[in-house]
Amino acid sequence: MVGRGTERGGRGRRDTAARRPERVRRTRPAAATPRDEPRPAARRKRGPVLGLSTTRRAAIFATVVCALALSVAVPLRTYLSQRDDVELQEHRQAELRAQVDELTRRKEQLADPEQVRIEARERLRYVMPGETPYMVQLPSDTGGPGAGQPPTQSIPQQAWYQSLWDSVSGARG
Repeated sequence: MVGRGTERGGRGRRDTAARRPERVRRTRPAAATPRDEPRPAARRKRGPVLGLSTTRRAAIFATVVCALALSVAVPLRTYLSQRDDVELQEHRQAELRAQVDELTRRKEQLADPEQVRIEARERLRYVMPGETPYMVQLPSDTGGPGAGQPPTQSIPQQAWYQSLWDSVSGARG
């Protein structure tokens, strides 16, 4: 008769129990089987999960976390930079819309012939036929700030690169 353990290439439980020394053998009641008997939690031995020790599992977990972080970092950086670019373009678009509105308003102003005459008189100094123009120059308008004072820096007589070369080489000219 073939035992249950011999199909797997090993010896059955009955053979191993028979080979154990007497003091190691346990006596069980005939009705109780090993599967029916509850094992206490303290006696349960926790073996490695998936055949790996705790340290190896932690190393694999850390590697997976790092790989996930690196795979998320590049798209996240791209997303954030594109979001900043979108904000910048929206701000620029708002400025351009305001400029277009102002130019449209200015175009409507210049459609009036009277406004064109005023602009020609002020900006281009045009006069109508038969008018005598007078130009009044005030002393503050002639030279700007500090018009009566001599310039504080002398204007260089040579090119900038020659001055640079003289300063580096130590030549005085």
